[in-house]
Amino acid sequence: MIDAAKKIEVVEKYMVAVSTNNLDLIREIYADNATVEDPVGTPPKEGIAAILAFYGGFGALGVKLQLSGSVKCAGNAAAFPFTAQIGSKTLDIIDVFEFNNEGKVVSMKAYWSAG
Repeated sequence: MIDAAKKIEVVEKYMVAVSTNNLDLIREIYADNATVEDPVGTPPKEGIAAILAFYGGFGALGVKLQLSGSVKCAGNAAAFPFTAQIGSKTLDIIDVFEFNNEGKVVSMKAYWSAG
């Protein structure tokens, strides 16, 4: 199991990666066989190619992420609240990352609603 400091480092790296549309950093964060369910209830994106395509679509939107509270770590997971600024719209989101023993994200679930 990786320690809390490493999990928090990955979360902070994620904030930068999405905010700067850095797909190389996204690739560094996720395991090759990872899944992304964003938002929860939608079909998961499975595998690094699908995940990179998903985040690649954010580039034109100018998405900016910012932590809005502390990262909570337990077991092999980290949960964290943040805001996503997309143009004039702000979304309040909670993501949950599950990590493998190498410190890569194997599962990301995003909890948010358009309302």
